[in-house]
Parts: sequence; structure tokens; C-alpha cells
Amino acid sequence: MISFDDPSWIVIPIILPLAAGLLCFLTRRWAFAFSLAASLGNLLASGILLKQLLSVGPLSYNVGNWKAPLGIALRIDGPAILMLLMTAVTGLGITLYARGYFSFRISGQKKIGRHERQERFFWPLWMTLWASLNGLFLSADLFNLYVTLELISIPAVALAALSGKPASQIAAFRYLLVSLLGSLSYLLGVVFIYRTYGVLDLALLGSKTASGAGIGAALALMSVGLLLKTALFPMHFWLPPAHANALAPVSAILSALVVKASFYLLFRLWFDVFASTITEPALNLLGTLGGVAIVWGALQAIRQQRLKLLVAYSTVSQLGYLFIAFPLAYLEKGADIWAAVIFMALAHSCAKSAMFMAAGTIFLHAGHDRINDLAGVRSYLPVTVFAYAIAGVNIMGLPPSGGFIAKWLLISSSLNSSQWWWGLIVMAGSLLASVYVFRVVSRFFVIPEGYHVPDRQPHSPLLEWPALVLALVALLLGLIAPYPLHILETGSSLFAMVSQKGLLL
Repeated sequence: MISFDDPSWIVIPIILPLAAGLLCFLTRRWAFAFSLAASLGNLLASGILLKQLLSVGPLSYNVGNWKAPLGIALRIDGPAILMLLMTAVTGLGITLYARGYFSFRISGQKKIGRHERQERFFWPLWMTLWASLNGLFLSADLFNLYVTLELISIPAVALAALSGKPASQIAAFRYLLVSLLGSLSYLLGVVFIYRTYGVLDLALLGSKTASGAGIGAALALMSVGLLLKTALFPMHFWLPPAHANALAPVSAILSALVVKASFYLLFRLWFDVFASTITEPALNLLGTLGGVAIVWGALQAIRQQRLKLLVAYSTVSQLGYLFIAFPLAYLEKGADIWAAVIFMALAHSCAKSAMFMAAGTIFLHAGHDRINDLAGVRSYLPVTVFAYAIAGVNIMGLPPSGGFIAKWLLISSSLNSSQWWWGLIVMAGSLLASVYVFRVVSRFFVIPEGYHVPDRQPHSPLLEWPALVLALVALLLGLIAPYPLHILETGSSLFAMVSQKGLLL
């Protein structure tokens, strides 16, 4: 029995879901029990690691006691622990919702065995993906990060194709090709780095890297690969069909967690390892692409006739806010910017999971997700409708949500730095988000005259309540804003560097 102060707790978030995934392959009967146990254990381990981080600061652990550059090093600091907690909370909600989702589909299925097969493969793939996500957040070596990227992509693609529909299989195949191209580009950059310095450990590279054509080319290759996986405009073409045609729990996983992993790695590379190599034009380029993504994704969401497609294009738009932060981090107010990034990631993860869950529940009961035909849903799915509306408050950036805190920090920094155009884009994105959120919510709450309320189909509470809880977490995140900021300040040397000095370019 390891003590709560033992540094080996850092491997638990990787081992638990991985072991659960292997057990789920062996037996279908206990798959949910294993997954739920791993989810709860992962949340506990993340809490213990948070306590250790606040007590002693950033932690490092060498697996097998092999030290860098030969061994596998794991590291946890402020951003890493917040990403672990984000995955633990959202992942627990997705696990509970998936249980209710598959139970409902199996109880009302017309084709014997189809949904049982989907559930049988969902649990091991989901647990393997979760272990890979945690491995990426904790890895401190460029090659191990490549391995975790690949381990994320394989189950993510399989999950995207799990519904078996031709549209989902085509979208999953496109996702696979984009993912392989992104991984190859990242790997080529890693080869350049190793050829130049002979090490891949992030801490060692941070003390060695200097500007130059070779380093610039390596960073460009890795960045392009990660941008493909993050689906930043105009490399977003694979995301809407993949997310919209997948099963509802899978859509929540892909939108809330998978795209955050590649962004997190890009964040680490640009502002932790290669800060001295980054140029202002490169930061402005990413900011411009993020601004275009905000507006274009929102406009596309407004045009959609299907609910899940609307939510998918909303993801394209919301990802743009993360990249608006890049040019603003050039300034002395960079600490506020990265706090905005963390709040945006946390709030978006919970809110977007809730929206996809709500969309999936509505589809199961209504038999479709055509927005124009969803009037009166409130009469038989009040909890689901309320969850969607609360999640929409975060997407619009209204107080006291985490999205409001993030957008407020972005706008404040843009005004303080006299780069007011970034603030205008943020406000324009919020206004456009209000259009596509109210377009759906107004349909939900209006009950036409003479409307016949359909018989409420019996279902598990797990089909509705996880979405509501996650939506409330996103809504109330702004009320606990000092706590994530405190975690960043005490657990991140990067945060302290940006806070005191700004980016050194």
C-alpha cells in the first residue's frame, strides 16, 4: 500500500484506465463496473497528485528509476494537473452517460446484437484512450509524447466508426488519414530535434534550444502536425463529420478531450520548450487563424439544420479562442492569457460534453435531431433541455461561467495591450454563439398549440443527469476562479516565468 506522499502516484492515472481497458476486453459483463472503478480511482489519484503538487511544487518521476535521457520521465505541474482533473471529471460524466445511453439503445433495439457489439467495443477503447490522454499530459519526453499521440488516435478513430453507419465510417477514415499525416509531421520534427541536440527530454531541451533554421523547421513540422489534430481552421475539415456522425458518448469524448490533447502539447512546445525560437509573426499567424475559426465556425453552426452538426461546428469556433491567446501571450500580461486558456479548456470540456450528451438523448427519444422539428422537447425531456441551455450559457460566455472568465481575460489583455481587434473578435464570437444557442433553445421551450406530448419512454437517470452536472460545473467554474489560478501559480514554473518576464523573444 503506497502512502499519499509517494511520488509513484503519478503513474496511477495511466495504469488504472489501461488495466480497466484490458479487463473490458476479457469480459463484457463487468465492463461498466471496471470502467466506473477506473474512473473513480482516476479522480482520486488526480486529487492526491494535486495535494502533492500544492505541498511540494512540480513533481518528476522516473519510471523504473531510469533517468533522462535514457528513461521514461513523467512530470506534473500546474497545467498538467488541471488537464488531469479536467479529464477525470469529464471522463467520469461520460462513463456514466455511456452506461445509460447503451442501456436505452439495447432495450429498444430492433436488430438483435447490434448495440451490444457497440457497447462491447466501446468500453475497452474508451479506457485505452483515457490512459493515453493521461500519458500525454504527464510525459516529459518528445518521443513518448509521439507514442501517446498515436495511442490516442487509434482508439479515437475506432470509436468514431463505432456506429457502423456509412457516413461515420467515411468520416472516421478521413480522420485516420489526417491523424496519420499529423503524426508523421510531428515525428519528422522530433527527428530534426534529436539530430541537432541528441536528447528528447523536455527539461533538457528547454536549457539547450536556441534559434536557427533547423530548430525552426523542426518546430514548424511538429506544429503543423498538432494543428491538424487540433482541427484549427482551415485544417478543421475532418472534425464536423467525425463528431456529428459518431455515437453521442463518442462525440463528447472527441470534442471535449481528444482535441485538447494536441493543443496542450502545442502549448507546451511553444511556451515551455521553444520559447526562445518563437517569433511574433508566428504568434500573430496562429491568432489570425484562431480569429477566423471563431467567426467562420459560428457562422457555419448558425446554418446547420441538424443539432449534432451545429454542436460540432461550435467546437471549431470555440477552439479558435485558445489560439487568440498566442499573440497576446507576447505581452507582459501573459499570465492572464494562460489563465484564460486553462479556463477556456476546462469550461469547454464540461459544456461541450453536456451539449453532445443532450443532443444524443434527444435523438434517442425523438428519433431525429432536426432543429426545426424539435419544438416541445421540454415537455418530455426537461432535464436534458435544461442541461443544454446551461451549457449554452458557457458557450456564449455569460457570467458566472468559466467561459465568461476566459473571455473576460482575453478582452482585458487585448485592451491593455492596445490590440483591441482581438477583443472585438472575442465579442463578435460571443454574439454569434448567442444566435446558434438561442436558435435551438427557443425551439426546445416553445410548445406549439395543440401539441401532443408523446409518451415518455422509460430510461435510466444516467441518460440525463450526467449532462446536467457537467453543464453546472462549467457554469459555476467562474465562482471558483481563484483556485485554478492558485494551482497555476504554485505548480507551474512556466506560469511564473510568463508572469514575471513575459515571453522572451
